[in-house]
Amino acid sequence: MNKTYQVYGIGNALVDFEIETTAEELTSLDVEKGVMTLIEESRQIELSKAFHGKHHSRACGGSAANTIIGAQSLGSQCFYSCKVANDETGIFYRDDLLAHGVHSNLSSRELEEGVTGKCLVMISEDADRTMNTFLGITGDIDYHQIDEGALKDSQYLYVEGYLSSAPMALAAAVKAKKFAEDNGVKTAFSLSDPNMVKFCRDGLEAIIGNGVDLLFCNFDEATMYAQESDLAAAATKLSKVAKTLIVTLGADGALIKQGDQEIKISGNPVDAIDTNGAGDLFAGSFLHGINSGLSVEKAGELASFASAQLVTQFGPRLSEEKLETVKRFAQELGA
Repeated sequence: MNKTYQVYGIGNALVDFEIETTAEELTSLDVEKGVMTLIEESRQIELSKAFHGKHHSRACGGSAANTIIGAQSLGSQCFYSCKVANDETGIFYRDDLLAHGVHSNLSSRELEEGVTGKCLVMISEDADRTMNTFLGITGDIDYHQIDEGALKDSQYLYVEGYLSSAPMALAAAVKAKKFAEDNGVKTAFSLSDPNMVKFCRDGLEAIIGNGVDLLFCNFDEATMYAQESDLAAAATKLSKVAKTLIVTLGADGALIKQGDQEIKISGNPVDAIDTNGAGDLFAGSFLHGINSGLSVEKAGELASFASAQLVTQFGPRLSEEKLETVKRFAQELGA
């Protein structure tokens, strides 16, 4: 049966503010490099004023939103559930999300009073991204933001691991996953960040439950969650809770494991300047690929190619030129 949506996403609605910086500046400002850290709004304002690097344009973001917009931009039809306030930032977020063609709960209900979440994305000279996040009202996302009709009419539910950091969001994610499973919707989940594994492990385990159809993670997240230093051992453990495990390996591509079968996806050599959103786009491209009939191997090739294109520019969205390049590659693969 054909469904209206290929992917239904749930995640934190954060307006991303991207700044170029240096490792030295991060150290001087007491910012832990390479991970996501939750902070208060006052600290975020303090940091944004302190940085001397170039400030880039803002974008509606959050990990799952980047994944959903990535899949939508390649031709999938997607729905995204989140929560923003009726402040200027929240209205910007809603309008930017809908402008990408994504359907959302935000389009059909009044926005509440409050402060919309923001993420300060700091890009160092090694292309690494460091995030300091003020959740604002997005931390209060609950099951009321879920559109059961749209979720039931989707091929996949995609949940970001960041939801494990807030009790209400965690409960909503667990309930949405059960609803999806009860209605024949496949489930996809991302571990999202090493700090989520480090500080919110119980929440991640609660969302994964008895297992997921797709599990996305990078090397650090995989080895930390599996409590193994070796990737092969970590993949063996994680594959017990994932029908398909996808471990991204940066410039080295990715490893896909289905049961006893392992598929190595080659990297695409590029000069990376900004890795913000690369893992998110990898997931979105992969989901688009398998929903378009590609094998997991070809979907992995598409995802690796797309994320490699993204890291050659600043920001979490492919430029129009690079998006067309990725679309042509997808067509060559048969998507």
